[in-house]
Amino acid sequence: MAFQEDQIIAVRPKKKVYREGDTVVKVFNEDYSKASVLNEALNQARVEETGLDIPRIHEVFMIDGCWAIRSDYIEGKTLQQLMDENPDKQEEYLKLFVELQMKIHQQRAPLLTKLKDKMHRKISDSKFEATVRFELHTRLEGMPNHKKVCHGDFNPSNVIIRPDGTPFIIDWAHATQGNASADVARTYLYMMLNGDSVLAKEYLRMFCKMSDTALQYVQSWMPIVAASQSVKENSEEEFALLSRWVNVVDYS
Repeated sequence: MAFQEDQIIAVRPKKKVYREGDTVVKVFNEDYSKASVLNEALNQARVEETGLDIPRIHEVFMIDGCWAIRSDYIEGKTLQQLMDENPDKQEEYLKLFVELQMKIHQQRAPLLTKLKDKMHRKISDSKFEATVRFELHTRLEGMPNHKKVCHGDFNPSNVIIRPDGTPFIIDWAHATQGNASADVARTYLYMMLNGDSVLAKEYLRMFCKMSDTALQYVQSWMPIVAASQSVKENSEEEFALLSRWVNVVDYS
């Protein structure tokens, strides 16, 4: 079985996504970790059990020496596409985005990896000096323990609106269970790294208002989330930006 170029619907640094009938097949590079592929499929299968509108996993298999995951094809446009096409509706779309994230946080999936455990590992793997890592580990350990489902990469490109208006949430590779405010901090940093500071600030303001969450509480997660995000393959500019958040102790 081989896929054609005209079947490609998305290209990422280490994977390609193909459409085949009413399914999509995400094919990972040959050197992509088998454990990471299996973990992504397992995460998604566990979140499926919550009843959220997400694509269902059909199979995990190998093709031409590469691991692949087959799941439902969700027809529609991403929330990011709709925001770009209809700037006058941005507030409406942002409200829907926040409502969806709050709905995710209402779910429980007890077998997902604990967010704190994952972040401790990433802080340990970061390039920051030992004194900074110690401070981050201490801060993280002092944060309240929650068991809410956290997407881990919730952004407008990972929400697809079907023609009937039903929103589906995709890409559950980074899902964990833990504190919702860490998930919110991650979304905020994603928007800031994308250069959309206006959207990021409006998103954070709206989330805090709609969820009755103190802004300072979300901000207290920023250094921790920035440090865990820094272990990815970031550009020098992105790493510098994340480092500034990591080294800021007090927020205005």
